[in-house]
Amino acid sequence: MTAYDVIGDVHGCYKELTELIDLLGYTLKDGVYFHKDDRKLVFLGDITDRGPNSVDVIELVYRNVKAKKALYTPGNHCNKLYRYLLGHNVKIIHGLETTIDELNGLSEKQKRIVASHFKELYETAPMYLVLDGGKLVVAHAGIKEKYIGFYGKYVRQFVLYGDITGEKNPDGTPVRLDWAKDYKGKPIVVYGHTPVKEPRFLNNTVNIDTGCVFGGKLSALRYPEMKVYSVKSSMPCDESRFRDL
Repeated sequence: MTAYDVIGDVHGCYKELTELIDLLGYTLKDGVYFHKDDRKLVFLGDITDRGPNSVDVIELVYRNVKAKKALYTPGNHCNKLYRYLLGHNVKIIHGLETTIDELNGLSEKQKRIVASHFKELYETAPMYLVLDGGKLVVAHAGIKEKYIGFYGKYVRQFVLYGDITGEKNPDGTPVRLDWAKDYKGKPIVVYGHTPVKEPRFLNNTVNIDTGCVFGGKLSALRYPEMKVYSVKSSMPCDESRFRDL
């Protein structure tokens, strides 16, 4: 059985990402991370935006996925960056502007290379990951039991954005329902998307987005051990970004 280290929302926090991967016991060789126990890194989306080094994170994830040493499934920020790179008319807000600024700071050749790598990464990524014979599911914003094994439009919206109602919070963010409270499935669902101060274990689900880009921590869940590893963020703390679930 392959063992996995599922890493929460990185959001361009490259320094913390490399520290966490080192903490997990991986060795870097020619830009690719290897583990003596043949473990695999798993990225659950939102690897870019808001943080200082989205380009470096893109390249790290791309290299390791290409080398078959890591897995990746996209988040809502990944989806928006992908649509921007295709030339779609998207609003450059909520952190996308930081990634675009980074890309615009590159040479034209390097910008094309990074854009090409990200588009390839996104286009070849599954909507969500079903691992260990169906015992583990990794989806950016989570997934209801009844959706596992299905890939329609509504499932896609759910795994990217969560259980949204269509309403808005006062800060303009979508109102999200707490789907994990009602989850009764056998597969363990590991997700992120909603920043919490500490990883949240509930009803066979684990939220490991501990808000690194908002001054919290970057966390990984080691599977099948179900042990959490974290490194502290170097970013300033914004308490308003954390949800008290």
